[in-house]
Amino acid sequence: MHDNASARKSLTLLGLGAMGTALARTWIATGYSLTVWNRTPARAEALAAEGATVAATAAEAVAANRLVVACLLDDASVGDTLAEADLTGKDLVNLTTGTPGQARERAAWARERGARFLDGGIMAVPPMIGVPESGGYVFYSGSRALFDEHREALAVPTGTDYVGEDAGFAALQDVALLSAMNGMFAGISHAFALVKREDVELADFAPLLVSWLTAMAPAAHQTAVQLESGDYTQGVVSNLAMQAAGNATLLRTAEEQRVSPELLTPFMALMERRVADGHGDEDGTGVVDLLLK
Repeated sequence: MHDNASARKSLTLLGLGAMGTALARTWIATGYSLTVWNRTPARAEALAAEGATVAATAAEAVAANRLVVACLLDDASVGDTLAEADLTGKDLVNLTTGTPGQARERAAWARERGARFLDGGIMAVPPMIGVPESGGYVFYSGSRALFDEHREALAVPTGTDYVGEDAGFAALQDVALLSAMNGMFAGISHAFALVKREDVELADFAPLLVSWLTAMAPAAHQTAVQLESGDYTQGVVSNLAMQAAGNATLLRTAEEQRVSPELLTPFMALMERRVADGHGDEDGTGVVDLLLK
């Protein structure tokens, strides 16, 4: 049955938080037959009015379709929600935020219960769902056969990027990008703190900051090349010793502006350690090795 057109346009969604609701509305709007379940039934009422079938229990929702998508609070809630469901022959796609280790454990858990498993890391916020030009997408990892079979349905809410059979790779790359984002936000926060008390138009400063960060971002390509080759001196323009020496000016400026340097000092300490270990002729790539335990 799962090979016919109606089955390919039918799925179950567990979890109707902000993201789950956005996913649900996109599938409904594009003609999918959608069965939904949520721990708080009231959240399903609006979707029922839009055409979704509301299941009384998670087990009932799972039984309705071969393709089952979970978008729940955390990994523990996935296990709790599906504890009484029969997963035999099901294709479980987990869009619940978690760690790589949790994804791998959940993949094994699903296989033991007779299901194929695909983990997903959503690189979007709810308003980006169903908006192709938003640039949002989902990392997927796990069963390639599952991904290939349901690629069309998975691509309805937002873009897809399959990153490997290892079920942990979607979560890994999701968290890696979010971690880089947090570092960027830390830099943005420090920059605004430096100028905030001065007669600087912040609305004029913002595009300068965006332009500078955009110009610096391609350094990630050089980092990848150096890490793969093992030669951290390749293509160095401003070596680590020079950068570390320049940190004194950054710290002195923060002191003058009465701004805490706490967002900068951890990275500066790593730079100084690398220089002290005799790697001042490199650029910052060696810091990666200091972070590896």
